[in-house]
Amino acid sequence: MADISIRVEGLSYTYPDGWKVLSDVSFELRTGTSVALVGANGCGKTTLLWLIAGLLEAEQGTVYIDEILLDRKNVRTLQKKLGLAFQHPDDQLFMTTVRQDVEFGPRNAGYEEDEISRRAEEAMKRTGCLHLSDRPPYRLSGGEKRMVSLATLLATDAEILLLDEPTNALDPRSRRNTINLLGELEHTRLIATHDLDMALDICDEVMVMHRGSIAARGPAQLILKDRPLLESVGLESPLSLVLP
Repeated sequence: MADISIRVEGLSYTYPDGWKVLSDVSFELRTGTSVALVGANGCGKTTLLWLIAGLLEAEQGTVYIDEILLDRKNVRTLQKKLGLAFQHPDDQLFMTTVRQDVEFGPRNAGYEEDEISRRAEEAMKRTGCLHLSDRPPYRLSGGEKRMVSLATLLATDAEILLLDEPTNALDPRSRRNTINLLGELEHTRLIATHDLDMALDICDEVMVMHRGSIAARGPAQLILKDRPLLESVGLESPLSLVLP
């Protein structure tokens, strides 16, 4: 495994309607680190994740996964190294039962049935949703769907997790369960989030996006204590740093 899991160089992207959402974005993520990607709505966080995952093609710039160029020739191979959790779990869960959703990744990768079952069982146990295995995903709560969506990633060979607002719209207990799980993982994690308290809790670094560019990057404690910086990009300091 390379020392650098993700390397982005000069990445730009414009939507068909002319909105230039990203402009000359460059950064590296070291293997095994957890980095929060924060910024106001519309700053380009989700688009950046989709470009790294190979779901969109940049108009300019390059993405490297484990120092291998992400391009049309090898996008499917490199996507096996990546696990993308969408902001809304309903966009990720589409099978008849939870077990089928969690088994989909390893089955698509060509594993034997015994290994598919083992991986799914282990992933569901780790995320605390084994008891939901025979339930239809649409009957689950928001917190349950979030855990199942994470299980679908953990059942694969993904070494890098791209997580889009993983605590969005969760009740306090589900939010805490999600944070605890994400904090235990050893994967390289790039987490787009408005939950700055979560970022402070489990992320090594924070990258601040503003108007399609990286405005600042540094240790989580340092960045999230910088109130003038956060306010300048439309964010507020985490409650845990504001409350006495």
